[in-house]
Amino acid sequence: MIAGLSAEKLQKTLYFLMIALAVFGADQATKQAIVKNFHLHQSLEIIPGLFHITYVRNTGAAFGILAGAESWRIYFFLGTGLIALIFLFHFFYSNYKSPLVVMGTALVCGGAAGNIVDRLTRGYVVDFLDFFIGKYHWPAFNIADSAITVGIFLLILHFLKNRDM
Repeated sequence: MIAGLSAEKLQKTLYFLMIALAVFGADQATKQAIVKNFHLHQSLEIIPGLFHITYVRNTGAAFGILAGAESWRIYFFLGTGLIALIFLFHFFYSNYKSPLVVMGTALVCGGAAGNIVDRLTRGYVVDFLDFFIGKYHWPAFNIADSAITVGIFLLILHFLKNRDM
């Protein structure tokens, strides 16, 4: 045992860290590849009429909400991201026995960390996954955003499953 962690808690913590680090690594690697190989707004058609890889910069929150270059936005998003990570770590350690909590919090933490690093190093988040059907266009997103979305879905499932407890 390490610093009072039970064997089960240590094992779940290692799973959590492996998942979060895998998400973080995949997110940062794909963003670096986009920045290195694409010009801003350059697009590569992958599936005609459905999916492109398009390099965009997001200065806002999810889907460009509150976008802008003002420095207060960067600090606001950094602060809320760090507060969310602290809350999620606490939630994980209070509920680590649930596989949905382990996976959900790890996905959200890995994704949040990826976007926080972008804001710290670039001042914006690199987005590139660009889905659309005809004139209906989904805002571009990235691996971190996908992990956060799936993680939140898993946490909602956990809460629904345990709402009577």
